[in-house]
Amino acid sequence: MKYIYDDLQGKNILITGGAGFIGSNIAHYLNKYHPESNIFIFDKFRDNTTFENGNFTSLGHFKNLLNIKGKIIIGDLANKNDLKKLDNYKFDYIFHQGAISDTTCKDQGLILKTNYESLEYFIDKVKESEGMLIYASSAAIYGNSSAPNVVGDGENPENVYGYSKLLMDMRLQEIINNSDDENFKIISLRYFNVYGKGEYFKGSTASMVLQLALQALKNKKVKLFEFGEQLRDFIYIKDVIQANIKAIESNKSGVYNVGSGQARSFNDIIEILKLHLGDFEVEYIKNPYNFYQNHTQADISTTIKDLFYEPRYTLETGIEDYIDEIKRIYKDER
Repeated sequence: MKYIYDDLQGKNILITGGAGFIGSNIAHYLNKYHPESNIFIFDKFRDNTTFENGNFTSLGHFKNLLNIKGKIIIGDLANKNDLKKLDNYKFDYIFHQGAISDTTCKDQGLILKTNYESLEYFIDKVKESEGMLIYASSAAIYGNSSAPNVVGDGENPENVYGYSKLLMDMRLQEIINNSDDENFKIISLRYFNVYGKGEYFKGSTASMVLQLALQALKNKKVKLFEFGEQLRDFIYIKDVIQANIKAIESNKSGVYNVGSGQARSFNDIIEILKLHLGDFEVEYIKNPYNFYQNHTQADISTTIKDLFYEPRYTLETGIEDYIDEIKRIYKDER
């Protein structure tokens, strides 16, 4: 579905983290519905390096970009020389999705350098081109504060990833408070629990929807932290893309939650998956993470009002739309 009338003809559009989950979905959307725009993909791409937790340091994968038309620029957000590769381009729109998003990574300096420090470069880029910056923030900012989660309230991250995103949003708020310049716009989108096509290469950081479904298909059994009653605002990837594209037409800068507006439990996922995959066993295990979020729910009232965002997928309809892709992944893994 096309979300805006503007065909974006001739517009230069940069997507950082463009080989990752959300970035590649934005690229596919633009190629399909805005084929006359000029797409630039900036990504570090996966190599063999891992964090101490065993997870890959980069989640970008070339397979997410198959059939994408655009210019590929290989680079690391934490490397200023890599960022200089973008110096000779002017961008009308920047979708800044690149980040270290692993909440269990403990390298605080690297996360802050990659996520927070690199933001300034892209702020300067949109100032220079009088363009628009739309960047990925996160519900991790809210930590275990009371839900529903409201922008400007209860922002108390439990991990350095959430802290890096809070610093980014604080920098944006500083710009909003101190700038009279109306020639550029910056939008922060705080994603809640995103799931859908393109997340497979996130590995152990992929959504619980994918992880539980693959466990069920492989083992006829899944493992959940006791007792599956944790509540999350699960948001389907197509609604995340909708929010990003509609943000293009915003007439002011701001910070916005992107979720479904509903909190659902992990046990709800189990029941929905059983409808599609048949019965399987559930084993409840101890949760080893003391920073685990127990309840998230996005207050999306301002997102609806300012961005004309309208979530179209419930957890039921999102999983239904995703299930064939999950079955394909399972077959490919066998």
